[in-house]
Amino acid sequence: MFNKEKQASSNFLSSQPTGILVFENGLSIKGLGLGHKGYAVGEVCFNTSMTGYQEIITDPSYSDQIINFTFPHIGNVGINLEDIESEKIWLKGVIFAKQITEPSNYRSFEKLDFWLKKNQIVGIAGLDTRMITNLIRNQGALKATIVNDDKDLNNQKYLNECQKWPGLNGMELTSKVTTKQVYNWNDESFWTREKGYQINKDYKYHIVVIDFGCKKNILRNFSKLKTKLTVVPCDTSYEKIINLKPDGIFLSNGPGDPAETSKIVNDTILQILKNNYPLFGICLGHQLLAHALGCKTKKMHQGHRGANHPVKNLNNNLVEITSQNHGFEVDKNLIPDDVDVTHISLFDQSIEGISSKKYNAFSVQYHPEASPGPHDSNYLFKQFISKVEEHAQKN
Repeated sequence: MFNKEKQASSNFLSSQPTGILVFENGLSIKGLGLGHKGYAVGEVCFNTSMTGYQEIITDPSYSDQIINFTFPHIGNVGINLEDIESEKIWLKGVIFAKQITEPSNYRSFEKLDFWLKKNQIVGIAGLDTRMITNLIRNQGALKATIVNDDKDLNNQKYLNECQKWPGLNGMELTSKVTTKQVYNWNDESFWTREKGYQINKDYKYHIVVIDFGCKKNILRNFSKLKTKLTVVPCDTSYEKIINLKPDGIFLSNGPGDPAETSKIVNDTILQILKNNYPLFGICLGHQLLAHALGCKTKKMHQGHRGANHPVKNLNNNLVEITSQNHGFEVDKNLIPDDVDVTHISLFDQSIEGISSKKYNAFSVQYHPEASPGPHDSNYLFKQFISKVEEHAQKN
């Protein structure tokens, strides 16, 4: 199998190769380079979503990763000014099955290739993305070097580069992507075709968001529910958070190994829990809450990334179709007695949600805020605000 893959070239390549993807196992695949000229090293993952490529590319949780898009039509609606999850792109590269076509969408202002180039993101097209997906499913997450350089496609050089990169296991990345200063969210909430994002200044509660790489659409979902949002850096102390007088606290999504990030924030989360503040976490925030409650996390074989993942809610036995993006998981074999597992994946039975029996806290591994969807799990924001209301009434 390996020898056959090593000789593989793209079935879609009809032009002289200008790019190459070199995996740590020695497999190399030539294609058409796009975006930024140069090379980058990261961990290759695959995403099965059929829509939302702009939101995916701008999600800070993909820091230091190379995304292999399984859907063939990427770039066909161009780039717009609204579907952005972060002001900076943190991923390392993108892999497409086909070349980017001219965009056709009334909101588009720029072609995907130009946008990648402007943001210094290396891309490659014309590769058999299904073969790459099967490779990851069989061998697990792999490091690779992605190259856009028609003058230098030296396999050995780029193999050396990816083999010396340490990989995501044990890597702390939230310090890189977090906000560097406290700020108030700009009150963007729900979007309409006629007016774009609406502004909500009808505040009822104040939520402090600890930013580990927070997506903008999480903030928009909170803003829809009449909340004022203050976003703070990931290493903000408990004292500084409480001085902001929050009604509840949120732990955001983000990249990297949760066990490493936990070393930065675990004491703060424990103090929040012990003082009974309502606490909600998504994705990395879920894993960090789990660590604070005595659970452990571990690297997954291939991770979950896509917009069609079925999750079972164990409290009501209903199934939610969810959007997911994570390469680490809470270890289901190491759950303390005072932690309830509330949601599980129907793909592999991995933990997708927990709640504390002792503290006013819960979390989910998946993304209820997902844009463009699905929206089955959007109720979780209202569930958290209900806990905030109950806490406010008691205090």
